[in-house]
Amino acid sequence: MDKVLHGSEKPFTAVMGGAKVSDKILIIENLMEKADNLIIGGGMTYTFIKAMGGNIGSSLCEEDKLDLARDLIKKAKEKGVQLLLPVDNVAADKFDNEAATRTTSVDDVPDGWMGLDIGPESIQKFNEVIAASRTILWNGPMGVFEMENFQNGTKSIAL
Repeated sequence: MDKVLHGSEKPFTAVMGGAKVSDKILIIENLMEKADNLIIGGGMTYTFIKAMGGNIGSSLCEEDKLDLARDLIKKAKEKGVQLLLPVDNVAADKFDNEAATRTTSVDDVPDGWMGLDIGPESIQKFNEVIAASRTILWNGPMGVFEMENFQNGTKSIAL
């Protein structure tokens, strides 16, 4: 990672996924100094979306990190880093591979439903940014990769 942070060709895109902002905060803060684009996916998406006033239904959210998410959004703007969040997601009515699913706007997840993967518009948007990048650093999945029905976002970005 040191080589990527100090010898990266521009444009440099970092893809951060996974469940919790708290697990990635130091990495995200360091990347703000180097990256041109910062893509946020996975469960931590919903902490950012809620911090911006979105309805996340029953999606994972670190309530105690909402101010931190707002600070990171502000810091990205100040540093000229394009912070990209999903625009849509695959929502499920329960945390189960066999759950009923539907694609929803990431900031309008129905009550009782939870976002478990990024949706098709987000995949397209993220792939366009990644394709235009010279350096890519990836850390974490875009969805609940352990469940087959919520692997598409991660697999589509990786290929």
